Amino acid sequence: MTVIYRDLSGLAEFIAAQRLQQVVWGADDQPDPADLMMVVQSEGGICAGAFDGDRLVGYVFGFPTSDPRVQHSHRLAVLNEWRGAGIGAGLKLYQRQWCRARGITKMRWTYDPLILRNAHLNIAKLGAIGQRYLVNYYGAEGSYQAGIETDRIVAELYIPDRPPTQIRAQVAIPRDFDQLLRHDIQAAFGARAETRKLMTDLFDQGLVIVGFDARSGSYDFGTLDASGTTLPD
Repeated sequence: MTVIYRDLSGLAEFIAAQRLQQVVWGADDQPDPADLMMVVQSEGGICAGAFDGDRLVGYVFGFPTSDPRVQHSHRLAVLNEWRGAGIGAGLKLYQRQWCRARGITKMRWTYDPLILRNAHLNIAKLGAIGQRYLVNYYGAEGSYQAGIETDRIVAELYIPDRPPTQIRAQVAIPRDFDQLLRHDIQAAFGARAETRKLMTDLFDQGLVIVGFDARSGSYDFGTLDASGTTLPD
């Protein structure tokens, strides 16, 4: 069956989105409440879903920021059995079209830089730029990551097109961080600390994330020219 992407409509669909969050992230996660998502949508945000028939299999939730040209993409979730089917990318592309139609020129969100599938989606497939590194953004207590500190990358997706970039450096991440979280917590702590140091040093030098190679598990750091002209060496 063809997956349909559209805005949620009616309280029952927002309740389905609330329940989907709990299925994906577990009972310990604090889901965005159905009534809040519905109100945010009515006030200019987006809450859209991927539907297999009448069944919600993924959703994305975003809201306005202090800059009317920028939307914060707060959450995206896809049911486990639908991962690998392009649903996450489909939701983000739907959101991008939604924003473009309303004059929004940039989408912003955060993600864990050590989760390979998220790096591949956000940077490699969607073409977002990693602009900043946030240390332990959500805290470690109650984290779905087994107590590992929740470092995040601030990703920005330009609409319609991103500026030119040049690669200056690379940082490799462990390809099995998900497995380390489950089976080798000390190695996971080490991976977080090592990549945090490497990445924050490059961000401090004024570089940003401009690419990601899923085959090697490497981030490309480089320069970004917002004027439309590639920066010289």
